[in-house]
Amino acid sequence: MILLDGKETAKTIRGELKAEVEALAPKHGRAPGLAVILVGEDPASQVYVRNKERACAEAGIISVPHKLPADTSQQELEKLISDLNTDETVDGILLQLPLPKGLDSQRCLELIDPEKDVDGFHPVNVGKLTLGLPGFRSCTPAGVMNLLERYDIDPSGKKCVIIGRSNIVGKPQALMMLAKNATPVITHSRTKDLKAECRDADILVAALGRPGFVTEDMVKEGAIVIDVGINRTEDGLKGDCDFDAVKDKVHAITPVPGGVGPMTIAQLLVNTVQAFKQHVNA
Repeated sequence: MILLDGKETAKTIRGELKAEVEALAPKHGRAPGLAVILVGEDPASQVYVRNKERACAEAGIISVPHKLPADTSQQELEKLISDLNTDETVDGILLQLPLPKGLDSQRCLELIDPEKDVDGFHPVNVGKLTLGLPGFRSCTPAGVMNLLERYDIDPSGKKCVIIGRSNIVGKPQALMMLAKNATPVITHSRTKDLKAECRDADILVAALGRPGFVTEDMVKEGAIVIDVGINRTEDGLKGDCDFDAVKDKVHAITPVPGGVGPMTIAQLLVNTVQAFKQHVNA
């Protein structure tokens, strides 16, 4: 069994980006800039933002936090996004989700300049992914593809079953797998005989947010399992897969924590450096 170590792979990526930034910054008078918007006091979001800020510092990216109170109005939030769109020192804009109740997250995401949409959520970038055009890719599925590539796992010709149909992971993951000549199948809560679909997967991506959902009888011998789930339980962070039950049956698997999570943040940094290079015509 191969453990797909996202933590170490992300560390390698941050080192590569740091070297790239150190070469580019003197030529353009500044380092890449990422604006991070956090509205409210959601504990999980605060942890995510701190992790992203640390990762930016390691890669030489300037992270500028914009922390707003939970009672921020839609108009105030939209004004901040509009200001960041025109700020020449800002290459990427990250709006930390979820937003407090009463705020329209979709409206805010659509307001972000697609050229600064380093999360890859803007309809323009989603459309470019669908058409196979260059653009920013959603960080979690793109991080998965990066991890597979760095472990020399080629999806071409493989059946990839994805559990979950979210706009953030499930749908873009299917499109990215298709672009690599895999045969993607999206499953969800209404899929008939879900276990049979999963057992037929060469690559199984679990992204449904239910701890331990994928059991040993749902995994084919020699499959590759990508566990996107990060679930907070009384026993700590758990993935969507029963890791101990399936690890001896699979060819490769991501751990939780230390698998897809660090790769998501690493991909955010990759996208930010890409945005910087496009911005300064590097």
